Amino acid sequence: MHLDVQDLRNFYYRSGLGRAAKGIIQKEILQFWPEAKGQTVVGYGFATPFLRPYLKDARRMIALMPAPQGVISWPQKLPNVSVLCEETYWPLETGHVDKLLVAHGLESSEQPSALLTEAWRVLGPGGSAMFIVPNRAGLWSRSDTTPFGYGRPYTQIQLETQLKAHNFLPEHHITTLFQPPSERPFWRRTAKMWERLGGRISIVAAGGVLIVCASKRVQASSGLGLRETVRKPLEVLQPKPEIKPV
Repeated sequence: MHLDVQDLRNFYYRSGLGRAAKGIIQKEILQFWPEAKGQTVVGYGFATPFLRPYLKDARRMIALMPAPQGVISWPQKLPNVSVLCEETYWPLETGHVDKLLVAHGLESSEQPSALLTEAWRVLGPGGSAMFIVPNRAGLWSRSDTTPFGYGRPYTQIQLETQLKAHNFLPEHHITTLFQPPSERPFWRRTAKMWERLGGRISIVAAGGVLIVCASKRVQASSGLGLRETVRKPLEVLQPKPEIKPV
């Protein structure tokens, strides 16, 4: 189930809770991807709130938005890079993407397996993909007041198992967004405290968002190539037959 693009925009750009979530998630993304100079960076789903730090130095930036969700122009006051696309058919060349960020895309897709196959296709050798999904154990996936309360939440094992099945190699993971998903003044005032304490009390209050960074795994070619058959490789070590005198 996809949320409407207007609802996603209103959450991240017009609500205090959404702006706080954007800043926290973006900070974690920058830990994995500090820069993207000269690279092709692609976002799928609704990844635009987290892509802005790469606009300046990226060689090419594309924000793919699935048709059931809708599309908005982005970024404001700059040339548009948003593209409306089918969930499992992206208008990108094979193997040309350096960084792929999937946010509000995988958990809401009706064809997650085909979506991951398409993500693997467009990613280049040595490329990196990052998947942001609701954490099944967190509070945010249990509340429908934020976009993370829609779709299928994941556990770390579930997400990494699915990625491995589609030839991705999970390399890093983290949970974040420990503050309660509430606009009430008390929770907004204490939000920073909850984020600081989140890692220490994760058994009690799990992070609302799971982030997994993975690389593209390319299998070795199974082509015939040139081969040399050695029928008896140890024949030289075998004893010589005994020669009888005539």
